[in-house]
Amino acid sequence: MTEQLLEIADGLYALPLGDFTAARDARAKELKGTDLAAPVKALRKPSLAAWVVNLLVRRDADQVTQVLDLGAALRDAAAGMQGEELRALTRQRRQLTAAVTTGARALASGEGVKVTQAVADQVEATLTAAMVDARCADAVRSGLLVTALASTGVDEVDLGSAVATPDALGFTASTTERPPPDLHVVPDPDADEKAVAAAREAVEDAQRVVDDARRTATEAATAVAELEARALQLQSEADELKRKLSALEDEQEEVDDDLSDAESERSEADAAAAEAERELAAATASLEKLGG
Repeated sequence: MTEQLLEIADGLYALPLGDFTAARDARAKELKGTDLAAPVKALRKPSLAAWVVNLLVRRDADQVTQVLDLGAALRDAAAGMQGEELRALTRQRRQLTAAVTTGARALASGEGVKVTQAVADQVEATLTAAMVDARCADAVRSGLLVTALASTGVDEVDLGSAVATPDALGFTASTTERPPPDLHVVPDPDADEKAVAAAREAVEDAQRVVDDARRTATEAATAVAELEARALQLQSEADELKRKLSALEDEQEEVDDDLSDAESERSEADAAAAEAERELAAATASLEKLGG
């Protein structure tokens, strides 16, 4: 059953992104009553970045092989602590992933899909992850990615939710010039039902986005309210400190005045004491002359 599931997934993930959900549901319906129906129905629609990488794997296998081979060489160089070679390979890695990402965007454009810079960054990050992590390379090679990848080559990447099925690791995607025509959705009696299912999925996706946005807005509003309250508290404390500072400045002026007066009085007292001492000395001298 594993091999059959991978073959079915290989065909589905080679389709244009907009055809995936309806084609998957139609295939699961065909398989109703078999062991494959549930796992086929559970196959997840890939993100746009994952779809672009899957497209690249199928349409330009040589480029992908070049990326993965350079990644293996880079890992060997890193393991052998070959500094100069490592730096050279790292430069090649960046140049290659940038160039291959540009090519992937062109392939997507040929399918009528516009790839934004944000999505292109995810594609390049996925290619980089495949170069620094052998397991990520296996995931890319499968052509069954459902999400973009990111890896520094240090921590192990959890690939369980990144590929259509855990058995995808070790599978190699088929190469195609164009999406298999027999898997394209064609008009059938269930077209309306499929359209409704796809519309419901779109509504659910949009609702999740709205819920996330509302939650973020609520958190932001709470943060604003807390900061406003803190700002008022700080303003009140600042006003109180200004009042205390003003009072202290007034008190300092009074003390300075009193100090000036006290210093004047001390000078006068010192002068009087000196005068009294001189008079005492003169009287004592007169007394001595008189024989007293």
